[in-house]
Amino acid sequence: MSRKKSIKKTIFFLAAGGGSAYNALDFLPKRDNIFLRLKGGDLPDKNEETDVSMFRIRRIYDDILPVNKHTLTQVAAILRDRFPAISDYEVSSLADHLKNPMKYRYRSILFVSDDMMGRVKGFALLNHYPDLNFIYLDYVSTSKTVARRGIGGALYERVREEALTLKVLGIFFECLPDDPELCKDPELLKQNRMRLKFYERYGAFPIANTTYETPLTPDDDNPPYLVFDGLGKHPVLHRDLVKLIVTAILERKYSGICPPDYIDAVLSSFKDEPVQLRKPLYIKEEHPVTVAVTIPQDKKIVLVINDKHDIHHVRERGYVEVPVRIRRIAQKCLTSNLFRKIPVKHFSERHITAIHEARFVHYLRDVSKHLKAGESVYPYIFPIRNKRHLPKDLIYRAGYYCIDTFTPINAHAYIAAKRAVDCALTAADELCRGDRIAYALVRPPGHHAERNTCGGFCYFNSAAAAAHFLSRLGKVAMLDIDYHHGNGQQDIFYERNDVLTISIHGHPSFSYPFFSGFEDETGKGAGEGFNINMPLPEHINSGLYIDCIKRAVEKISRFDPSFLIVLLGLDISRGDPVGTWEIVQEDFEVIGEMIGSLDIPTLVVQEGGYNTRHLGANAMGFFKGLWHGIYPS
Repeated sequence: MSRKKSIKKTIFFLAAGGGSAYNALDFLPKRDNIFLRLKGGDLPDKNEETDVSMFRIRRIYDDILPVNKHTLTQVAAILRDRFPAISDYEVSSLADHLKNPMKYRYRSILFVSDDMMGRVKGFALLNHYPDLNFIYLDYVSTSKTVARRGIGGALYERVREEALTLKVLGIFFECLPDDPELCKDPELLKQNRMRLKFYERYGAFPIANTTYETPLTPDDDNPPYLVFDGLGKHPVLHRDLVKLIVTAILERKYSGICPPDYIDAVLSSFKDEPVQLRKPLYIKEEHPVTVAVTIPQDKKIVLVINDKHDIHHVRERGYVEVPVRIRRIAQKCLTSNLFRKIPVKHFSERHITAIHEARFVHYLRDVSKHLKAGESVYPYIFPIRNKRHLPKDLIYRAGYYCIDTFTPINAHAYIAAKRAVDCALTAADELCRGDRIAYALVRPPGHHAERNTCGGFCYFNSAAAAAHFLSRLGKVAMLDIDYHHGNGQQDIFYERNDVLTISIHGHPSFSYPFFSGFEDETGKGAGEGFNINMPLPEHINSGLYIDCIKRAVEKISRFDPSFLIVLLGLDISRGDPVGTWEIVQEDFEVIGEMIGSLDIPTLVVQEGGYNTRHLGANAMGFFKGLWHGIYPS
């Protein structure tokens, strides 16, 4: 049933388990008809191992990021190369399909396989019909330059994972026939049989006893079967439902191609109740290849942990910003299946001096170098009257660069703080490469560090450095949910309108830093209206806090940023030694889901949280909610 002069394709892929490229089949116009032409390609090598170490599979949601624009350009090139008769509209509208699902009455989902250089090896395009609860697999294709890598099989397995996540009835797709009465070319028939054999391994079989494979015109060759993969669930295919599904495929996917009388004829051929699948012809195994219901790699939260945080350890009684904070959270993250840990990358100090005054950055670096291990410097003289002249001695200069008396500078403060910035930038860079959620699990924290001062246990503002880094690609929203006001990013971005800063915190009448965080601090100049403070009373219930989150989410949605940075303060929880609120684990999950519902690439940077007994559980509650908000099933 070669239905579409402009595109009607067959699915082309690499066999799972290391098969070589199957032959590409291109539909080319001949007078008023459409026919298939066999192009060169390798046959599968059964003895070859799948090489999955050289590529990753990820989902493309839109063309907003430069990396995604570049990816879609490569996908378009593969489409045109593999299917020369495809229409320009079909190719050019791909990004629009991804961004505007309601426009087409189905949701397009695109997975690509690329290497670490961003070179696309293959892709899978599927259409999700939520009203009928099925997936139609449109294309699985590889680049001509790819052979013997198992990429096509890996893509098909990723499609099956997504189908299981969406809890659909199954996957429907078209596959060229293995019947010599329908395929006259012996070589092409051989390829078709190998392809159907591949799908049988997964328990996918053509629908039997119908005329779905009827060509549109008598001259058409190779009309495709409609194949169904039940994902190992063996669902009952009720005739009336399948007829609705076939109607949706023929009318929505092939709009204007199949005449109404043709569709009616195909539908009337569905007589079995329930609809039957063809018996296996090639595979005798009783148990088909299964895909576990798990979180695919491309949906896992990227986790970057400051591997040098524990060198900054102030061993003084009552000092709550201690290394065990990170260890407790990391333990929970690493034992869950929700995260994918990656190593920290090194970034230039210029990313810090982009948001902090160079003189302050160099001071912190120099004074740290001059201190002995275990020695700490606390500021005790502050330049209230005369800020023009700096003391010559580095020790006395501490009060010029610190806003309080409980943020010590020691031999490792600069190294640990610089590494925290590296972690935030590493995580931000993963968002630039297409990931949706990344978590910089760092200490020391950073949101109290202003342009030229440190304080509140904070030295460099890691989240602000990441926001500035991401702002070159689009607008950034920063949502600070720490118990204390995010004075650092407020100071740094106060006159900018490309970074929206929102802070929900205890009122400065009782909460650190006391001198900022008021509602009338709304920005200055170009930044007027782009700084929002939501100070709250000393004692609140979770309902009031969640209402604030709702208002913040609405403001972020109106701002319409390309990226969201959440400054995660777990000190809003019940029992925290520096907080007074009553937020519990279940509330964190609700908060996370509300934020995730924005469906924006999101970077989470760890800030406060000092009740070490509950840190891990509260963090996991937040991330479970955030994940479900971004990936609703």
